[in-house]
Amino acid sequence: MEYLHIAKNNIQLRDTLKNYPDLKSFRYPPYHITNPPYLYLGYVVKNSKRNIKYFSGQNKGYQDLYQIALINDLRHGLEQLIYIIPTNFLFGFSVSNKIRKDFLPYYNIKKAVIFERKIFDFTGTNVCICFFEKKAQPSQKPVVFQALKINSKTTQKEYYLSPQNFYRAGGEFDEYVLCFKSSSPLKIKFYLTIEEVIKNKGEREVKLLDANNFSNGSFKINTYGINEKLYNKLKHNPLFVRTLDTGSWDGRVGIYHVKETFGVDGIVVTKEKYRTHPIQIFVLPRLVEEDLILLKDYFNLMLEYFRGITDSEFLTTFKYSNSNYIRKYLGLSQTKKLLETFPVHFIPKEEKKMLKTFIEQKDIENIKDFLLNLNSLFF
Repeated sequence: MEYLHIAKNNIQLRDTLKNYPDLKSFRYPPYHITNPPYLYLGYVVKNSKRNIKYFSGQNKGYQDLYQIALINDLRHGLEQLIYIIPTNFLFGFSVSNKIRKDFLPYYNIKKAVIFERKIFDFTGTNVCICFFEKKAQPSQKPVVFQALKINSKTTQKEYYLSPQNFYRAGGEFDEYVLCFKSSSPLKIKFYLTIEEVIKNKGEREVKLLDANNFSNGSFKINTYGINEKLYNKLKHNPLFVRTLDTGSWDGRVGIYHVKETFGVDGIVVTKEKYRTHPIQIFVLPRLVEEDLILLKDYFNLMLEYFRGITDSEFLTTFKYSNSNYIRKYLGLSQTKKLLETFPVHFIPKEEKKMLKTFIEQKDIENIKDFLLNLNSLFF
């Protein structure tokens, strides 16, 4: 009964978005424990305009109601916070760059529990429990903390959030593609459209997989007549990117060979461009088959390397599953950036043999040293 009396006198339940309490009325410094609402700005604009008022004025630029709750606590100077919030607070890009940049110079994360599995009945959003503590003085130093990460197993991991990367967790991939980008990168484009196929009609017959027509576990394949120009373009660009884990180890995200995987000459988009179906890659300058294979093998090796050291945290969670890894989505911008770190068109023939050996041996450090030396010699 004594604890009940203490709780009644010291715990307040209220909507601080609508009515923030007067902290002067508190006898002791308040400890804010909250599971704030998750309501993304894009959804508000389309479906819930009565809440648009929260995103105006000094809150302009924030992307979710939970971010408004965080910044409210910062403005009122609260010292101790426990928040149950979406994990995009830690791992998101544009959706959470601003709130991390504004909030984390003032607060440390003492510890966190990160759930990469379904927690709530009515949302599939991944959440984390973050324990925040106000810094004695604002600081641009990195935020370092220990976290428990829970999915098919429970692991403990240290996170290092750097202000140079908007305090984003899992930033090793971003740091690599920034540091290793070639001074003269390959030019990468995605998608073969039906409009381009129609525009280049001719006598050459090709089989194209229809990326927009999937049923009964397979894509529809059609035959088209195209001209020599488009035929040569397809012939010299036989790679595609799988942006989604399929749920098995054989279908991880990565770059694959169109003919070997689907038995066709190309992948055509007949309707809308979706980033979740297989997407053909077009590379300039044109590469010989041997160089394309080297590019593919390098890409997949480095992608798996970063998945390993970050537990795939630089990728976006796509769907919960019972497999021993969580299905992830690879963005096209990430695909392009990683391809731009490998200037295979500038590597001398003899050096390519050495690099091929490093890739076959999965010798990551020698690959990095090779690329750094290559950039210093040629660029």
